[in-house]
Formats: sequence, C-alpha cells, structure tokens
Amino acid sequence: MYVRDAKNRDEAWLLDEIERMGLDEAAFRSRDYVISVDQESGDRAGFGRLRIHKPRDDAADGSADGDRDAGEDADADGDRDADADGEVIELTGIGVLEAWRGCGVGAHVIERLVDTAAADGFEAVYVLTDQPDYLAQFGFDPVADDALPAVLVDRLGEKRETVSDDVVGLRIDVDEFVMPDRLREAFKSATPGTDADEPDATESPEDFGIDPETATYKYDTGR
Repeated sequence: MYVRDAKNRDEAWLLDEIERMGLDEAAFRSRDYVISVDQESGDRAGFGRLRIHKPRDDAADGSADGDRDAGEDADADGDRDADADGEVIELTGIGVLEAWRGCGVGAHVIERLVDTAAADGFEAVYVLTDQPDYLAQFGFDPVADDALPAVLVDRLGEKRETVSDDVVGLRIDVDEFVMPDRLREAFKSATPGTDADEPDATESPEDFGIDPETATYKYDTGR
C-alpha cells in the first residue's frame, strides 16, 4: 500500500465515494486530496483532503469561502501557525472503503495530510469531527469552541447541524503526529477484509491507477 496525491482522473471516483459515504464536499477540488492505493492491484482504498481557509478579512481577495490551494507559497517568514488566526489548514473528508477498513488506511491518509501541511509551512492542523477518540491516538488534542480560529467557528456550527451535535474541534502540532505500531504493521500487509481493530476512519455522515512516474512511494511496502 502507498499514499499518493489525487489526479484529475480521480475526480469522478472521489465524488462518487464522497456522495456514497455522505462526506463533506464543500469547496471540492480533487487536487486537495490524497488517495491510498494497493500497489499490487491498483485498487483505491481510501482518501482525505486538506482545506486551507484564509482569514475572514482576506476572503474577498480569494474564492468565495476564502480557500486557497495547498502547496501555494508560504508567508515570507516561513511557518504559519493557525493559532494566530491567519490561514488555517483543516483536515477533512476522510473516507475508507468498507473492504479496506481495519487496515490502517485512514491512519496513513491522515499521516500523509499532516506531512503535507508541514511541508506547506503550517505548524498545526485542525479537524472538526465526531470521532475524537480515533484521532486522539495520533496526537490530536481537543480545542474548546471559543479557542478555535474564527474561520472554523462557522464550520463547526454547520457540521453540528448537518452531521452530529457531537462534532468537536481538535488540533495537532505537525511534529507531534504519532503512528501506532499496530496500524503501521496493518498497512504493510493490508488486504481487503483484514481486521486490525481500527475504527471506521470515515468522519461521519461528514483516477486512480498507479502512475510509477509521479506516485509518491513514501508508504510503499514493496508488495
């Protein structure tokens, strides 16, 4: 198994799976996603995205909701800390196909997204979820509603209305991510139907073949 950036040809598949799982597709752009792929079969097993929000005062200068692309240039001084209510990066839309749940797929999608945020100069990643216990095992910590960046406050309210009253905010410093050994090992030997006691990584009722020239093999197990 490995995790790679999504490509344009993945768009239809992503939209179908997002709709089927009932995930958040607000401001959808396939280029914001990463996908977990079985190297042996080429099957896509899971996905997730990063969504970058600009401060409210700057939203008029960008898209309607103030988003911008991950991978654009950082500020001149390098790192950006979401706590300063500047640009905020949110992990969202995590989904794992049913046959691949329990294989560490969601965990490695999240790891890749946190690494991407770090490479883009962010010091922290936020997530709004009704499954805080699942994310806590990687080092995500609770954030009080009034301590969330302003740009995420409205998002939190929307998700509580459309997903669950139990949605809460979490935050992780990008250098604090921890991958449990059992999920690392499960990913190395993942096959459809394997049960490694990993909870469903779908956030909630919130084309991809292998390209050896451009695929990222950071999580390639050599299978």
